[in-house]
Amino acid sequence: MLQVNVARLHEDNREALSLAWVAGREGGTAVRREAAAAAALIGHLNLTHPNSIQVIGAFEAGIVGGFVERLLESHPAAVIVADGVAPPPALVESATRTRTPLFTSPLPAPKVIEKLARYLAKLLAESTELHGVFMDVLGLGVLITGESGVGKSELGLELISRGHGLVADDVVEVSRIGEAVLEGRCPPLLKDFIEVRGLGVLNIRTIFGETAVRRKMKLRLVAHLARPAPGSRDPAERLPLAAIAEEILGVTVRKVIIPVAAGRNLAVLVEAAVRNEILKLRGIDSMAEFLARQTQAIHKGDK
Repeated sequence: MLQVNVARLHEDNREALSLAWVAGREGGTAVRREAAAAAALIGHLNLTHPNSIQVIGAFEAGIVGGFVERLLESHPAAVIVADGVAPPPALVESATRTRTPLFTSPLPAPKVIEKLARYLAKLLAESTELHGVFMDVLGLGVLITGESGVGKSELGLELISRGHGLVADDVVEVSRIGEAVLEGRCPPLLKDFIEVRGLGVLNIRTIFGETAVRRKMKLRLVAHLARPAPGSRDPAERLPLAAIAEEILGVTVRKVIIPVAAGRNLAVLVEAAVRNEILKLRGIDSMAEFLARQTQAIHKGDK
């Protein structure tokens, strides 16, 4: 079960939100992601989620005295009194008695909610590990996949030499940070490194400089390298009329299959695939344009 300990939540956001731990230090249960989305775990006096973080602003502080017991009976993971107001004595007493973490913050309540919602959404996001090389190509997050030994890392190195950036090699940590948004990162152990057969492990940051690596990228395209088996036909369609996609953590990601063969410049092909994807995001589809032109030519020939 995905969860964040309240003590960690306090430590991670202590400086950004000026959080002061007023009462309930003996508590510190975990904020868990169950059926509710992470954003629903933080808000103003939400008594329906026992696992939520309650934020009390200046207005709520003036009326909370009448139902402090009911508020804490809902077993919130923590209570934050924002807007720089002092927590009501009854709330401090009840939080101490029930061992409910109680924090104060001088920042406006909406800002506290926004900051912690983003924090929880990222930490409690669904995640998985994928095998491949994750690159920043022309500002687009591209995951290069394929069987072992097909040349993924060599292609990544070629793209780096052409000015693109490395996010992760071999293992990519992918998290679903939004309804249809995937973010890829590199495990801390592998950060900045890429393994190339014959050369061993290379530190890309040291060799190519700071601009050759990226901390994270949104995953927008999967480029699958396919090597045809001896005697078999090309694994990719010559003119793929239908878009290919792959589902990752419930999010559909566009996919291109690039056949691997002697003499093919895979780096140029990946760059072309990325440029084509960028055009599609802008509403320009080269294949659709070609088919429309072909249909128009056929109709003219029939006249």
